[in-house]
Amino acid sequence: MMIDKRLLALVPEAKRFAVKKVLSSWISLLAGIVLWFSVADLLEMTMVGAMKNGGWLFALSALCIAARFMLTRLSASLTHRATACVKTRLREEIYEKLRRLGPGYTDAFPTAEVVQLAGEGVEQLESYFGSYLPQFFYAMLAPLTLLAVFLPLSPLTAVVLFLCVPLIPMAIMAVQKVARRLLGKYWDAYANLGDSFLENLQGLTTLKVYGTDAARHQKMNEEAEHFRKVTMKVLTMQLNSVTIMDLVAYGGTALGSILGARAFALGQVSFGGAAAMILLASEFFLSMRALGSYFHTAMNGVAASERMFRLLDLPEPEQGPHTARAGDIALRCLSYSYGGGKRALENVTLTASQGAFVSICGESGCGKSTLAAVLSGLRTGYEGECVIGGVELRDASPESLRKLVTVVSANSYLFAGTVRETLREAAPEAPDAALLEVLHRVNLLDFVMEQGGLDMELSERAANLSGGQRQRLALARALLKDSPIYIFDEATSNIDAESEGAIMEAVYGLKGRHTVLLISHRLANVVGSDQIVFLSHGRLLEWGTHEELMQKNGGYAAMFSAQQALENMGKERRAKCGETA
Repeated sequence: MMIDKRLLALVPEAKRFAVKKVLSSWISLLAGIVLWFSVADLLEMTMVGAMKNGGWLFALSALCIAARFMLTRLSASLTHRATACVKTRLREEIYEKLRRLGPGYTDAFPTAEVVQLAGEGVEQLESYFGSYLPQFFYAMLAPLTLLAVFLPLSPLTAVVLFLCVPLIPMAIMAVQKVARRLLGKYWDAYANLGDSFLENLQGLTTLKVYGTDAARHQKMNEEAEHFRKVTMKVLTMQLNSVTIMDLVAYGGTALGSILGARAFALGQVSFGGAAAMILLASEFFLSMRALGSYFHTAMNGVAASERMFRLLDLPEPEQGPHTARAGDIALRCLSYSYGGGKRALENVTLTASQGAFVSICGESGCGKSTLAAVLSGLRTGYEGECVIGGVELRDASPESLRKLVTVVSANSYLFAGTVRETLREAAPEAPDAALLEVLHRVNLLDFVMEQGGLDMELSERAANLSGGQRQRLALARALLKDSPIYIFDEATSNIDAESEGAIMEAVYGLKGRHTVLLISHRLANVVGSDQIVFLSHGRLLEWGTHEELMQKNGGYAAMFSAQQALENMGKERRAKCGETA
């Protein structure tokens, strides 16, 4: 009944803790049996006036109480250790899976749902391993132990109590299918609400700008109300189940007490034996009743585990047997499509020698970023050939490829912490002198020193920096890594002219020493490239130097001339505004 072998295989250490907890609970039950028989004998001695001989029973009772106290503490400690082990192992599994999947995991699994699974989902499974699993086996052992104790005293009482016990698991099994379906809906509603909340929170500024925050708020209220209704259905189901189990437990205890008293009245058992059976009758049902309580939490954990396994079962990029190394880049008939739809790249063939500075240009949606993603290993499943240093990327291990290629995009993530910690993400052993040197190369050193030097604190996403400063810091981190190949994907978009100039100066400083692939919406930045590749609708339309492409008077020349005309017009307007002022 709801023992998931795959979950057990995922956290094998939990088995050891479960066995120890079952054993400690069983010994505690034995101590309880001895305790109640001792109490019953003391009561009988009191009735016959033989208390002077009961000293050893008091001592035995005290010993049993102390033993149960210690075993209860031990059981709690085992539960704590088991749950700590489970949380650590499951969160490690989730993190390692995401690391192996790479940034592309978001195509198949929303980030908000991953956060929910790693948080609430793991907490629910903590109860499954720490409480439900040990209780499941103990609930099988306890009634059998009590049956063996009761049979010599009153076979009828023992058999009746024992036959009443299965009514509780029968009640659990009766609601199991309903519970699984309801909890599946619960987690769907929970995940959808989390997705909406995260999306609305991240896009709150945009919602405010366009005045659509009220509509989103109403939609989220509707989702929250749906989640509340599903939650209430789950709680109603749990309450009904608990009510049935309580009726069985209390009714069975009452019936056992009546039968024990009847056996005494008929002279089949002594007063002490009857009193012990009455005191122990509830123990037949307590273990199963506790199992029923843990069952609902465990069902929630199992529902969460189904989603967790869906994440863990996502196909991973193939681990190539070869190590990626620096060298020439060669693409032959390279094609790529998202989800099997229209191709974002189609039959792209080009070569870039080691140390070359290559710029990739074209209108929005022409495949520039897709090409960068394929070259960096972020996008797999392409057709054709993509070879770096004589190694086909399909055959290269992701780890070696990450060391070979560094990507700097327009939205490179910066974590909260100090500037020193941020830079050392690229080179953990780098001395402070190297950190200061890369800050100087991106023209950020003076600002950082004014703000406290390398110990300057950065907020989440470096929100306390301007857009240009964030991008320059991201570039400094990339430069510190000193990888053979750099890909700059719109690294100068949406920043001020000063920052753009500092970034482009640092990027061109890599020319000759590193292979550089530059993707830029502003063609004035690519003029000094060794080779310019112009894409159109996923196809390689033109390639050559700036002068060669301008002479061809094709798509690149038209785009460059249009941008120059717009920039000249802007300069003229600014000049006129200056004269007017």
